[in-house]
Amino acid sequence: MNLIIDVGNSFIKLAVFELNRVLDKKIVSAENFLKNFEKFIEKHQFIEYGIISAVSNVKEADLLSIKRVCKLFVLDHQTPVPFTNLYATPKTLGLDRVALVCAAVHQFKNKNVLIIDAGTCITYDFVSSKAEYLGGGISPGLQLRYKALHNYTAKLPLLQPEMPQDIVGNSTAASIHSGIVFGIINEIEGTILQYTNTYENLTIVLTGGDAEFLSKQLKCSIFVSSTFLLQGLNSVLRFNTD
Repeated sequence: MNLIIDVGNSFIKLAVFELNRVLDKKIVSAENFLKNFEKFIEKHQFIEYGIISAVSNVKEADLLSIKRVCKLFVLDHQTPVPFTNLYATPKTLGLDRVALVCAAVHQFKNKNVLIIDAGTCITYDFVSSKAEYLGGGISPGLQLRYKALHNYTAKLPLLQPEMPQDIVGNSTAASIHSGIVFGIINEIEGTILQYTNTYENLTIVLTGGDAEFLSKQLKCSIFVSSTFLLQGLNSVLRFNTD
């Protein structure tokens, strides 16, 4: 079994895989990582390998605890991956994006894939049918847009995301929801259209924290996965250990 650890700014995702199947997963706070990690790992006694996506927010003592459980790989820009990276600045490519591309190459062999990760930022990543990563795009995510309207204007309120009832907002709140949500929907659909016009037989994957919220409004055929990044980390680990 493999232990997968995806480190974020505030939260850390833990998962246990058997081959390509998720057996268990949990989200824990970075502050109380060790206590939660020990409880999580008690249920899984036969872990051989592990991978962690970043160590910047993990204490050295926590890393040592993980290494006692399994042989730990730390994903960085030197880690062998199953695709050719044609990004002009490969060392600046986020490790989360690296993991997403690995998942795409593993699950959709010999296909053109556009991965859309709707999180803090919305990232677009394209990998060709030849397993060549070409790049993509980055734009503000759902929560960022709500916060930006509040923080950079004098009177607009800070709202929680809500699916608008109509394109025409008949109040300030309704107008904010319409502008942000439909703006993102149109951005995603427009981006998909541009890629579709350029690359044949395009597979589209939508993942990230806001994937479920946004997918209900998207008209195109997409593959929605909440665990795609974890699957990508697992595929990197298997690529280096199998």
